[in-house]
Amino acid sequence: MEFLYFLESVRVPGLNEFMLAVTYFGDELAFLVTALILFWCVDKRQGYYVLAVGFFGTLSNQFLKITCRVPRPWVQDPEFTILEQAREAATGYSFPSGHSSNAVGTFGAIANSTANKLLRVLCIAVMILVPLSRMYIGVHTLSDVLVGAGMAMALVFLLKPVVFSKDGKYILPMLLAGVAACVAYIAYVEFFPFPADTDPANLASAVKNGYTLLGALLGMLVVHYVDETKLHFPVKAVWWAQILKVVIGLGLALAVKEGLKAPLDAIFGGHYLGRGIRYFLLVIMAGIVWPLSFPWFSRLGKKKQ
Repeated sequence: MEFLYFLESVRVPGLNEFMLAVTYFGDELAFLVTALILFWCVDKRQGYYVLAVGFFGTLSNQFLKITCRVPRPWVQDPEFTILEQAREAATGYSFPSGHSSNAVGTFGAIANSTANKLLRVLCIAVMILVPLSRMYIGVHTLSDVLVGAGMAMALVFLLKPVVFSKDGKYILPMLLAGVAACVAYIAYVEFFPFPADTDPANLASAVKNGYTLLGALLGMLVVHYVDETKLHFPVKAVWWAQILKVVIGLGLALAVKEGLKAPLDAIFGGHYLGRGIRYFLLVIMAGIVWPLSFPWFSRLGKKKQ
C-alpha cells in the first residue's frame, strides 16, 4: 500500500485523465478489437497468438481471483482513495489485475511477433503504462499488477512456439487443451464449496466468465478447422478496403453480441449457458461468416492498384 499512497500523493488533474485513458488499453474491448484486426487484416497466425494468450490469461486470472478472493485496495485500507471515475468499472476481486494481464498479453504478443521496431516500442510502452495506470488510479496493488503481468508474459513466451509451429500443427491441440481447462474451471466454480463470506456477485461473475471463455474457445476450434480445410480466407487488401472490412466486421460482431443476448437469455432462463452459446456464435460470425466476403475485398484492392 505504500507505493499506492505515493502514487496518490502525485495525482494531478491532467495526469489523472491520461492514466484513465491509458487504462482502457487493458480493457476486454481493446483486446478483442486488436485481435480481430490482426486476424482479419494482418496475419491469421498472429491473431491466433493474441487470442490464445488472452483466453488462457483470462482463464488463469479468473481462477486466481475467485480462489484468492483478495479485496480491492480501498477495501483493504479505508483511508486510501481512488479516482472516483474508475470506481464503477473496478468490480470483482483485486488479485491479480485483469487489465494488466490483458494489456501485457495482447501487446506483448504483438511485440514478440513483429519485426517493426517502432511498433514494438509502442507495445512495450503500453505494457508498462497500463499496469502503472491501474495502481495510479487506485484499483490495484503492486502485487496485483505484477502477478497479472507476469502470468501474461509467461504465456507470451510459452504459446509463441505452439502457435507458430510448422503448419500450425499444435494450434488444434492448444485449443482442445483450452476447452478442457474451461470445462474444469466451470466445474470448479459451479460445484466447489466456497466459504460463506465469498461475495455472491464475484462468484457469479466467475461462473459467467467460464461459460464465456468456453463458448469462445469452442468457436475458435470450429473456425480453425473450417479455415484450414475449406475457407483459407485472405487477409490482404488495399488500405481503404481494410478499413471497411474492420468497421463493418466490428459492427456485425457487436450486432451478434448484443442482438442475441435477450433471446438466448429467454431460451435458457438466464443461465450462463446462453452466454456461452452467444460467444460461440460471435466467434463463428467473426471467423467464418464475415471472412466469406474477404476474397471480394481482396479483389477490390487489386482493381485499385
